[in-house]
Amino acid sequence: MRYAIYFTPPAHDALTLAASQWLGRNAFSGEFVEPPAIRGIGLHEIAFHTAIPRRSGFHATLKAPFKLAPDISEPMLLRHLMRFAGSHEPFRLPALEVARLGNFLGLAPESHCEQMRLFACAVVQEFDVFRAPLSDAELERGDPGDLSAPQFSNLYRWGHPYVMDEFRFHMALTGPLLAKDSMAIEPALRDYFVPYVAKPVEIANLALFVEEEPGAPLQVHSLHPMGRVAARKIA
Repeated sequence: MRYAIYFTPPAHDALTLAASQWLGRNAFSGEFVEPPAIRGIGLHEIAFHTAIPRRSGFHATLKAPFKLAPDISEPMLLRHLMRFAGSHEPFRLPALEVARLGNFLGLAPESHCEQMRLFACAVVQEFDVFRAPLSDAELERGDPGDLSAPQFSNLYRWGHPYVMDEFRFHMALTGPLLAKDSMAIEPALRDYFVPYVAKPVEIANLALFVEEEPGAPLQVHSLHPMGRVAARKIA
């Protein structure tokens, strides 16, 4: 069993539903969803190019998947996550846009949000004590050979290369794409997501995702609301 701390909008949010349809799976219910009909892109093409993010579910990574440390239980993690979320006020992220993120496409803010980066850093630091150290094999898999020095250091210190100064908020929509595929899919994705990304995104919860066994699809275990009201409910 592995756990991950992500951001994802609520289950019935229009963006969640649209992204779940594009990816072909709803991370809240675990159910597969029929992909949308998009002119110029076949259903089999969508299914092929979304295979990797479909398994992960629609999300932005804050604390990458980890096994619990030997002295940590799931109830301990849940209690701490509820308290942590309740101690941080919700905030707004700039409106999202379809962006090229290396060799894949995803949703990313139109402009940098330092508050989001600092919040992500706080999540990584706060919950590192709950994480079992990576094995040598896991470290090797996490280093494809092209990491920068800071990314390599992050992998060994925090269990994931793209944290702290290397963090960039994004919600993946495809796996790796060839240039010719990206040229066709990117404009189609922009058109598809236009109705859902016109306004700032409310960062108002933390989501705990679980991976029941290696290779299994990740699924939402629970959403934890942010803010003082949530903190009072916990107390």
